[in-house]
Amino acid sequence: MGTEPTWHELLGSNNWGGLLEPLHLNLRRLILRCGDFCQATHDAFNNDEYSMYCGSSRYGKSSLFHKVMFKSASDYQIVSFLYATARVGAHKALFLHSLSRESWDRESNWIGYIAVTNDEMSEQLGRREIYIAFRGTRRNYEWVNVLSALPESTEPLLDPQSLNKSDPDGDNGGGNSNDDENAPRVMNGWLKIYISSDPKSPFTRLSARAQLQTMIEDLRDRYKDENLSITFTGHSLGASLSILAAFDLVENGVTDIPVSAIIFGSPQVGNRAFNDKLKEFPNLKILHVKNKIDVITLYPSSLLGYVNSGIELVIDTRKSPCLKDSKNPSDWHNLQAMLHIIAGWNGENGEFEMKVKRSLALVNKSSSILKDEILIPGSWWVEKNKGVVLDEDGEWILAPPLDEDIPIPDFANMEKQVDMARKGGFKWSEMGRVYENHITPTHGGEPDFAKGSKRAIFTQTQSFCSSSSFYKSLSDFCIFPQFSVLSAPSKRVQLMRNCVLEGSAA
Repeated sequence: MGTEPTWHELLGSNNWGGLLEPLHLNLRRLILRCGDFCQATHDAFNNDEYSMYCGSSRYGKSSLFHKVMFKSASDYQIVSFLYATARVGAHKALFLHSLSRESWDRESNWIGYIAVTNDEMSEQLGRREIYIAFRGTRRNYEWVNVLSALPESTEPLLDPQSLNKSDPDGDNGGGNSNDDENAPRVMNGWLKIYISSDPKSPFTRLSARAQLQTMIEDLRDRYKDENLSITFTGHSLGASLSILAAFDLVENGVTDIPVSAIIFGSPQVGNRAFNDKLKEFPNLKILHVKNKIDVITLYPSSLLGYVNSGIELVIDTRKSPCLKDSKNPSDWHNLQAMLHIIAGWNGENGEFEMKVKRSLALVNKSSSILKDEILIPGSWWVEKNKGVVLDEDGEWILAPPLDEDIPIPDFANMEKQVDMARKGGFKWSEMGRVYENHITPTHGGEPDFAKGSKRAIFTQTQSFCSSSSFYKSLSDFCIFPQFSVLSAPSKRVQLMRNCVLEGSAA
């Protein structure tokens, strides 16, 4: 038996050479884990338009992995949710919204999460793993027709030094010159979802891009004395966003730790120049698990100059004797069908044979691809009674979420927070000072807000505030990361980490 691959090699340091054919067992398990991270975004997403929380996660950060029955849920901690806005033209076709006038948010959708290995698992692995999972679309195939497929300059993602190097004359490729094919360009639709923000929404005042960068910066600082790895994953739309986000991180300074994207069924993202740009970063690696018959991976089209990104692991769902010979393109794109194949893949010329234990029933979570004789109902992952419960008055109602599952914005406009604190709008039970982009605890004196600080993060529960005036001022002006609303009717807010605000706004 040969030497086992290192964790750097599993994350692509050698472009997965010697690990794909045949598919190494440890890489197979890593791919399946990433697929399960993707599936968690599908399972947790609230797509019920009759619910006032449609478009959000059904479950809070602390409970999501357990409630979607994620394998080894206790080994990982979700540190942040990610949200995207649907305010951008045709992108509304990609997002779901409640029919209720009291919707949790009229413009935003939950788009994914950031998770880390806990202390015990990190010690066992010898590193702290950071995973970013982007959610795919729940719409049918019509979504491909409404997104803008036009190539767009990557200028919004480029480090200023890159812009100066590539275009000393000041033309950054945003126009329609004949040299466009030589400039990195990506599909307009993917880019807009990633960089768009909505100042009216507490969930997307920061774009998905800014939310991600803010949290990654914090995690790198928090775990600066540990070995770190960053792995993006996503299926379909989520795969495209993963490629963009992974590129964005390394382009803007994350070059000292491994950054990988292990993705499934990805549409094309950029042109050949963009792919060349991806290859400039030795710490960035992309592995694309692709079903041979999946037509979505051909979108938007090479005719528009788009090419495939990353190293491809091409599989074929027709290999499994358990799957129907479906003629439905949606089935060819199904994530669980691909994961089933990964569990038993032995190469294009090999016989399908399960190499790791994986339940067949998972294939039919949101489809009916399994053969009927296996006796697993189709699309079985649904809320009991579609979430309708009998209340104490004998009325059948759509159940509200538990307190721990109510959507809470992780990020907001720090300028308003700083202004409120400077004016003495809040009292501090334990003083903190903003240093760079986070708060560190102090003991006495007024908070010293550093110039340019964008946000504050609090740890360790200290107290509860129940004042309605406090809650209103907090929700309007001071929405800090890592808050958990314990009870919306009682307007209680749990403030987390070492610093606690108390009292009402002045």
